[in-house]
Amino acid sequence: MATESVKEPKSGKKILPRIIIITVVVIGLTYLSKEVWHAINHEETDNAQVEMRLVPILSRVSGYVSKIYVDDYANVAKGQLLMVVDSTELQLQLEEMQADFSQSLSDIENAKASLTNANASLSSAKSNLEVIRIRQSKAANDLNRDKKLFEGNAITKRQIDDSQSNFDVTSKQLETSQLDVKVAETRLEVLRSLVGKAQAQADIKKARIEQQKLKLSYCRIYAIADGKLGKRNIDEGQFIQSGTPLVTIVNSESQWVIANFKENQVKNIHVGQIVEIKIDGYPKLQVQGKVISLSEATGARFSLLPPDNATGNFVKVTQRIPVRIEIIDASKYKDVLRAGMSVVVSVPI
Repeated sequence: MATESVKEPKSGKKILPRIIIITVVVIGLTYLSKEVWHAINHEETDNAQVEMRLVPILSRVSGYVSKIYVDDYANVAKGQLLMVVDSTELQLQLEEMQADFSQSLSDIENAKASLTNANASLSSAKSNLEVIRIRQSKAANDLNRDKKLFEGNAITKRQIDDSQSNFDVTSKQLETSQLDVKVAETRLEVLRSLVGKAQAQADIKKARIEQQKLKLSYCRIYAIADGKLGKRNIDEGQFIQSGTPLVTIVNSESQWVIANFKENQVKNIHVGQIVEIKIDGYPKLQVQGKVISLSEATGARFSLLPPDNATGNFVKVTQRIPVRIEIIDASKYKDVLRAGMSVVVSVPI
C-alpha cells in the first residue's frame, strides 16, 4: 500500500509536462494556421507609410525679416499671419514711382494741349487756304478778262501786266497755303502719337506701381493652409532671398497611405478594395482604408538612375508598385497619424 501511494505522484508529474507541451503545440499550430490562412487570403506589405500634404511657405520678396509670429510645430489656420519682411525700401520705391507717375500725367496734359493747338492751327491753315483759293480764282478770272480786253485794245499793257502779276502772286500764295495745311496735318499726327506715347508711358508706370504694391503685400506672409508647422528655418533680422523656403505646413486635413507592393502582388489588388491598416506606433488601433489608385510605373522608374539593361546598370530584382490608399474616417485619426509613420497594409483577396 505504501509503494502504490508513492508511485501515484510520480505518474502525475509525468502527465503535467505532456499536457503543457500539447497545449503549447496546439496554441502554436492554431497561431500558425491563422497566419498561414491570413497569408493565403491576403496580400500584405510593411513597405508603407502615412503621407500628408507638405505645403512650403516661400518668400516672394527679398529683405530682412522684421517680425515672426509663430514657432516650431505650432498649429496654424489658413490666412494666419506668420511673419513680416521689412518693407521700408519698397515703400520708398513706391513713393518715387507715384511721383514719376504724376509727372507722366502732366506730360499727357501738355501733349493734349499741344494737340489742341495743332488742331486750331490746322483749322486756321485750312481757312486761310480757302481765302487764298478764292483770291487766286478771282485773279485767274481777272487775268482772262483783261487778256480779252487787251486783245481789243480796251486796256493798256500795264493793266494786263498787273493782272498777270496778281495771278502769279495768288498762285504762289495758294501753293504756300496748301503746304502749310500739309505741315499742320503732319504736326497733328505727330502730336497725336506723342499723346499716345505719353499715355502708354503713364500706363506702364501705373502697372509698375501696382506691381510694387503687390510686392509690398508680399512682405506680410500668411499661411495658405490649415495644419501644423514644421521646423522654422529663419529668425528675426535674417536676410532672405526671394524664393527662400521659410517653413513648411503639414496639412493634417489630407492624410493617405502609400503602400509599395511587390509586382507579383498587384494582380490581386484593385481600385475600391477595402484594406486593413496597422500602425506600428499604435498596434492596437484598427484602421481601414480603400484603394484609390495604382501607380503606372514602379518606384525604380522615378529614381535618378532608373535600371536599364541597355546601359549596364540593370540587376533583376522584384520591383514594387506604389498603391495609394485613402484612410476611411481619417478625421478620427488626425491627432494620431503623422507624416512618415510606418504602417502594415493588408488587402483581402
